[in-house]
Amino acid sequence: MRFVPFLSLFLLAGCVVGPDYVRPAAPAPAVYKELQGWTPARPSDDIDRGDWWSIYNDPLLDQLERQIDIGNQNLRAYEAAYRKAQATVAEARAAYFPTVSASGSGQRQRSSTTIASTKTVEASASWDLDLWGKVRRQVESDQAGAEASAAELASIRLSAQSALAIDYFELRYQEQLARLLSETVDAYQRSLTIARNQYATGVAARSDVITAETQLKSTKASLIAAGVLRAQYEHAIAILIGKPPADLTIAPGSLPTTVQDVPVALPATLLQRRPDIAEAERMMQQQNALIGVQTAAYYPDISLSADFGYSSAGAALFKTSRQIWSLAASGTETVFDAGARGAAVEAARATYDQAVANYRQTVLSAFQDVEDGLSGLRILADQAETQAEAVASAREATRITLNEYKAGTTNYTTVVTAQATALSNEQTALGIMQSRMTTHVSLVKALGGGWTTDRLRD
Repeated sequence: MRFVPFLSLFLLAGCVVGPDYVRPAAPAPAVYKELQGWTPARPSDDIDRGDWWSIYNDPLLDQLERQIDIGNQNLRAYEAAYRKAQATVAEARAAYFPTVSASGSGQRQRSSTTIASTKTVEASASWDLDLWGKVRRQVESDQAGAEASAAELASIRLSAQSALAIDYFELRYQEQLARLLSETVDAYQRSLTIARNQYATGVAARSDVITAETQLKSTKASLIAAGVLRAQYEHAIAILIGKPPADLTIAPGSLPTTVQDVPVALPATLLQRRPDIAEAERMMQQQNALIGVQTAAYYPDISLSADFGYSSAGAALFKTSRQIWSLAASGTETVFDAGARGAAVEAARATYDQAVANYRQTVLSAFQDVEDGLSGLRILADQAETQAEAVASAREATRITLNEYKAGTTNYTTVVTAQATALSNEQTALGIMQSRMTTHVSLVKALGGGWTTDRLRD
């Protein structure tokens, strides 16, 4: 019968107060609205799901993206925060076990002709019994917090990766625009030569030459501006990979002429593929566990302690010593706190409800991001097709009006108008391609890149 109290304690140790975590339902559609009439692509088996940028088949982009994990300082800061969260979990788990300490002392004292020596060595242990699951709930909360930190780290990494890809395509757009403007400058230079020849023969007015010169110089100015923006995007990429702008030079390249298909899975999988959703979900679990931590305050705290040691007044500690030991159990219970514990529990529940609302809003925003990306790619593809026809018509109009001007059947204003229209349409077509690429990157990011919740416990 003497073991009954101890057996009861161990049975009580399995009690955990507070609600067990169950992920709340989130508003998730069965299919994406924009997938109607859209054939989802299947991801290629030879593409690493983590290296999502590989779908662009650009070796330089791949090289730059891989440097983010090495040099990006924001990523390093969040990685340090994640390591801190892991240490917090380890610290909380330490409360499962007793705390053991040791101490020793020695004293030698002389009084008149007497010399006395005293030696003491002692070990002590204390253990707060987790009868109501307070420690277990705290560990659960800290573990969820660490996983939320891991998801936040993944979200920051994905944001940096997508920002680099967007900056890279913006840089390529500026290069392509510069080439277009350079070709246009050459064409305008030829037009200026024609206008001067026409003026020299008395066929054209001096105003035609001035108009041609103005058009040429303004286009040269636009060409210079494209170079400025190109340099700024290169500098932004350098910062993303953790390098001073002076240490990075990106070789010239071209904007892609085609847009890759995007592998789009069912909406339900988005909950496992978006790190920001995973972070919000783990925050809910963290706050749910803290309700149990606060609820445990209603129950008494019970702790055990023990001391054992030797004390000697002689030279030999263990031969002439006497044993010192003690065992103790204590318990404390708050009798009256004017509702403080109840208020703490209600505050924890309110914080949990706030986390639930934040989670559901994050899910809704994620679906909006995907729908925006899908609709953007669909609409931009239609726009690109129509714009290509406009470019062809504008080029033909420029060719015809320039020939008519040479023949003296039209004025130079008509030529300038046709050339300006052609350049505008060329720029618009190039801008549409740039928008398609950046929208494509945004859609891949909205779909979670190559990340899944399986990586939270890697």
